[in-house]
Amino acid sequence: METQQRLSDYERERGKPMPSKLHSVVQTNLTVALADFRPEYLTLSEVTLDLDGRSITPDLSLFSDLEIDFTHDEPRLSQRPLLSIEIASPTQGVQSLIEKIHFLLDAGVSSCWLVQPHLRTVTVFTPDKKQKTYSEGVVEDPALDVRVELEEVFQVP
Repeated sequence: METQQRLSDYERERGKPMPSKLHSVVQTNLTVALADFRPEYLTLSEVTLDLDGRSITPDLSLFSDLEIDFTHDEPRLSQRPLLSIEIASPTQGVQSLIEKIHFLLDAGVSSCWLVQPHLRTVTVFTPDKKQKTYSEGVVEDPALDVRVELEEVFQVP
């Protein structure tokens, strides 16, 4: 007998698995590390992007020149981020994340990072579809002047 797994509201709304504890720790660590690049860049968590007729919600998106108006909120953004970061969840296949990254790059995002907590790696993808995987040292984004110590990404609070 085949069993069907029910999707949570989160998974249905965002089209991706619910984050785990490790996912959340890594996302928080990255948000803190990327805060060092303010005010030049602003990091947004779980913002839905409307790009090329598709709605997509990266785990983190890095913007510059993003207008903030606390009297008017926007549930979806059409502005392309400079950087999108995807953090793999335990039930998420890497192929689907790579397809999402390729869509984002084709839509004009300058670079994308794929973070794999269980492997403690960050892979940086650029629009030419080249990639570099970091398992130690400093993650360097060639499209932006952004550097993050890998140790900070996987730091235990």
